[in-house]
Amino acid sequence: MELIENLKWRYATKKMNGQTVPQEKLDYILEAARLAPSSSGLQPYKIFVISDKELLAKIKDVAYNQDQITDCSHLLVFASWDGYSFDRMGEVFHKTAKERELPYSILEDFHKTIWGIFEPLPAAYHQAHTARQAYISFGMAIAAAAEQRVDACPMDGFLPDKVDELLELDKYGLKSVAFLALGYRAAEGDWLVNLKKVRTPKEEFIIEKV
Repeated sequence: MELIENLKWRYATKKMNGQTVPQEKLDYILEAARLAPSSSGLQPYKIFVISDKELLAKIKDVAYNQDQITDCSHLLVFASWDGYSFDRMGEVFHKTAKERELPYSILEDFHKTIWGIFEPLPAAYHQAHTARQAYISFGMAIAAAAEQRVDACPMDGFLPDKVDELLELDKYGLKSVAFLALGYRAAEGDWLVNLKKVRTPKEEFIIEKV
């Protein structure tokens, strides 16, 4: 039940006190995000870890001036592939085969099949699909932060094109998806800190077909 208790403890922290998250806790959160599942094991996303104050200030300017961005210890920017291609998928499948000490030929038909599904689909679908994979990792990071008693604020209130430009994401073939500000809640100044957590009741949220 520890996970449930940790999730009850966490909330989207609106005001942070600037305290630094210890490296071992940050590493734990990032490792949980790295180990998240993704479609076909492609992991079509990266995480940028930002603590440079000047860069955080620039990001804040294109994120509706939300204070968490400059008050946090670290800002995690989840950025997903801007699209799939046969070669891009192939890099992952070749690496997977090598790591497992297997010939690529074992994965070749699967590689062709997966690309065959995506090839006729528009670029917007590719981008939406890679972003959904990033959000799985995003959720794992949020849960891991709660486990470490590190406060976090999930954020998607920003101008993606501006963030992409600031981080030069085009060099990586990536587009920004979501932010996760990590730090510690301020004792004062956070209007949300003492409010009751509200979620849809179980009997309304869960729909069983038996």
